[in-house]
Amino acid sequence: MTRFEYDDSDVVVVVGSGAGGGTVANELCQRGFKTVVLEAGPHLTGPDYHQDEWPAFAQMAWSDARTTSGSWQVAKDFPNLPAWLVKAVGGTTTHWAGACPRFKPHEFTARSTYGDVEGASLLDWPIALGELEPYYDKAEIKMGVTHRHGRPPLPANNNYKVFANGAEKLGYRYYSTGPYATNAEPYDGRPATLQDGFNFQGDKHGSKWSTLVAELPKAEKTGNLDLRPESHVAQILHDASGKATGVLYVDRNGTLRRQRAAVVVVAGNSIETPRLLLLSGSAQHPDGLANSSGQVGRNYMRHTTGTVWGQFDKPVRMWRGETMAGVIADESRLDTDRGFVGGYYMETISLGPAFLAKFIAPGRWGSHISDLLDGYRNTAGMWIVGEDMPRADNRVTLSGDTVDQHGLPVANVHFDDHPNDVAMRRHGQRQGAAVYKAVGAQNTIETPPYPSTHNLGTARMSQRPGDGVVNRFGRAHDVPNLFIADGSVFTTGAAANPTLTIVALATRQAEYIATELTKTLA
Repeated sequence: MTRFEYDDSDVVVVVGSGAGGGTVANELCQRGFKTVVLEAGPHLTGPDYHQDEWPAFAQMAWSDARTTSGSWQVAKDFPNLPAWLVKAVGGTTTHWAGACPRFKPHEFTARSTYGDVEGASLLDWPIALGELEPYYDKAEIKMGVTHRHGRPPLPANNNYKVFANGAEKLGYRYYSTGPYATNAEPYDGRPATLQDGFNFQGDKHGSKWSTLVAELPKAEKTGNLDLRPESHVAQILHDASGKATGVLYVDRNGTLRRQRAAVVVVAGNSIETPRLLLLSGSAQHPDGLANSSGQVGRNYMRHTTGTVWGQFDKPVRMWRGETMAGVIADESRLDTDRGFVGGYYMETISLGPAFLAKFIAPGRWGSHISDLLDGYRNTAGMWIVGEDMPRADNRVTLSGDTVDQHGLPVANVHFDDHPNDVAMRRHGQRQGAAVYKAVGAQNTIETPPYPSTHNLGTARMSQRPGDGVVNRFGRAHDVPNLFIADGSVFTTGAAANPTLTIVALATRQAEYIATELTKTLA
């Protein structure tokens, strides 16, 4: 494994190894730039993964202390777990289900399209779909996304067949088994899926794209990657001119280290990224690094979500095949006549009995749970995911009274549903139930949102520095060699699952960083 010196000021330091960080790192390594990746979690690989849900959760999840506030259901049901993210090499790409829809054109211009939605802090992106389309192509090819660029679709499992038959009977037209970044046949050194399901617990054989199995191994082969697991970054350093000079981090032995850098890229997800910027305040940046606008941590989005389960008189066995095996896209359209702005997708989902009992009705016991579990074999599941409204007061701040194992203030996640979010969730769950009833469901169950897996918007892109944190390339308005490469930069959330867009933006960002560094070093 390559190792660079702590005082090597020519390296690019990347904080986090997930969709954004791992992609930026590989792209820079391929271009010949020395890159240090600091990952807070351990380096787990396929043989390490537990397949039992709760041991797997304990092994992978970011379970460090966090606090929660606001009126959202998660604050009541999971007050210390506002987000379901991974703390390990590869980040949440080792946990994600692989759904890869693209943004629609209007979703880059939400403020212009939807108008002044009361109580929302909508803003148009400083980029348009046309500019990102070539990078969507690159990301889809890199990830091996099904239904794209000649990649074959995944086979249909029973959970999908029930879902698709209901969609057809309801008159929906746009349903399919993808696009998903899971191989239906061998591709790019990764095998075809075994259709083994439960890959929220880690994909043991590597058919699903993740930075763990795809980007980081490729980066390592260049000799330009220095990957340091169990390295928790505590502060970004800067000089009097305002440039970032490196980071302070706690290594696996508990030793505080300083790594110098020519460029710092933060990709810690939309909770840990603003936390790190706020922890990096100084006399020059009294409100936190890159926060002259006061926007760091604000406009937190987590997508409007909910779940619908249908129970039938015959077995479905939803756990067989991929966890997310299909999507209905008809409701992702622009159509304000439904009583809300924005759109949503319906996507198949499967949880094991342990997770289902935990998440379907947190804190409840009795026949409600036992009847569900008795009917587990006959149950089909879908997840609703849609565009929620950014709100300035939905934000990540530093907790005033809770610290982590390193003595650092933890993130507090505050969220209140916007009325538009509530209307969309109700519509989505009503339509989801109708899909199942159309094919004979004896019963449907609608469940509240789980801890957030799509965390967005806390360091948003903006044309004007006063409106956000970074520019159109994810470069901090205030700090010229500081970049952010995760969902934090999303100006608005769109309806699409965010990973494909994060990878596309990160690929574009790495190209920009490489060009700028080449100019500097020339």
